Amino acid sequence: MWCIGRITAEYRDRMYGLLGLYARPYDAREPVVCVDEKSKQLLRQTRMPIAAEPGRYAREDYEYRRNGTRNLFVAIEPKGKRRCVAITARRTKVDFVAFVKHRVETVYAAAFIIHLVLDNLNTHFRQTFVDVLGAPAALALLEHVEFHYTPKHASWLNMAEIEIGIMDRQCTGQRIATAELLEAEVGQWQQQRNAAERGIEWKFTRQDADRKLCQHYVS
Repeated sequence: MWCIGRITAEYRDRMYGLLGLYARPYDAREPVVCVDEKSKQLLRQTRMPIAAEPGRYAREDYEYRRNGTRNLFVAIEPKGKRRCVAITARRTKVDFVAFVKHRVETVYAAAFIIHLVLDNLNTHFRQTFVDVLGAPAALALLEHVEFHYTPKHASWLNMAEIEIGIMDRQCTGQRIATAELLEAEVGQWQQQRNAAERGIEWKFTRQDADRKLCQHYVS
């Protein structure tokens, strides 16, 4: 957010909306679910790494061989303390709709309203569901979904980015050679964090935003 020189009224409206949403007490009937995605390049080692020993980190050669890429969809329910990661070969409209559809119809089937937090990627809009499913099916699927968007160039307001950062540090930041190994590593990481009930405690409030960013506000 620090490279934004001017914060418009639209930016503030979206920011205030998300900060208000994050400040609500937890309600399982209205889960707040933050969704984002990232690309992971698969890299094969060209030489055998040297394993870690007491007092010494593992070491690996700087050379590697590219072995394709995979897309990771990440959904985190910060106050519900659960997340789901889906790995796909591509990041198309069809892939995104399938990921959200599973969340809506299976994971949160009992919810009254699902508050879905997204950034402004071109596939993240209601029209995508119409394009993939057709208007009647999209309308039925999204009947209990409310979309919330970060301001443009402000994906820091999407807590899925925090979860992706944690996933990178704890799991996917290392060299991973194959899609099968990526599936196994991410699956284990996800299971452990869900079992430990790791959530995200968001502390940045509207008052904090006004105090820190007000000099950049424009009407």
